[in-house]
Amino acid sequence: MNQTFSNSQPNALTKVNSFIRSVYNWMAVGLGLTAIVAYYVSNNEAIRQLVFGNSMVFFGLIIVELGFVFYLSARIQKIQASTATALFVAYAALNGVTMAFIFLAYTASSIVSTFVVCSVTFLACSIYGMVTKRDLTSMGGFLTMGLIGIIIASVINMFVKSSGMSILISYVGVLVFVGLTAYDTQKLKTMAASLPDTASGAMVRKGAIMGALALYLDFINLFLMLLRILGGNRN
Repeated sequence: MNQTFSNSQPNALTKVNSFIRSVYNWMAVGLGLTAIVAYYVSNNEAIRQLVFGNSMVFFGLIIVELGFVFYLSARIQKIQASTATALFVAYAALNGVTMAFIFLAYTASSIVSTFVVCSVTFLACSIYGMVTKRDLTSMGGFLTMGLIGIIIASVINMFVKSSGMSILISYVGVLVFVGLTAYDTQKLKTMAASLPDTASGAMVRKGAIMGALALYLDFINLFLMLLRILGGNRN
């Protein structure tokens, strides 16, 4: 019995590490694709004019992006793993189109330095979520309310256009997405540990894609909030 228990521990740890590694690999693919597409669009005048020269097109793309996220979240159990993967990749590419504005609004040096700060912060929070013994479940509701508050305040500020409110939203946003990074990482660790040994490859892949999407969104939003605070404008 003792031998069985000791063997089960490494197996469980291997399963969790393998799943988390898959999540981060897909997250890296998404971030890399977003960066490449954003840089390409920012340097292509025709596409740039099409996307940013017409507010209807830009906001239409934002709505389509939201549709991707909601569809993936709602249908992940029913769609095939290949479909989930394709939707995630398509979402990352589309997000790159709308995020091309950062190359137009901020200097290259500030984008790079902010990315480094964001990466270190994200990694530290994610490691904390992996190793902490504290149950972060109770943080979920609080952070969700904070996220909703940020969205509402951001929509209001689109009309008010207050620089003070924008900075306040950014600082609050950094705190919220720092917390969400740790919370989502711990949730993924728990989910990985609870996966049955008989789980199919497709089931594991879909779980990894959803995990990658969650952490991808945490990283992108943390980066944007930090960029508003640390970024140097081109003008």
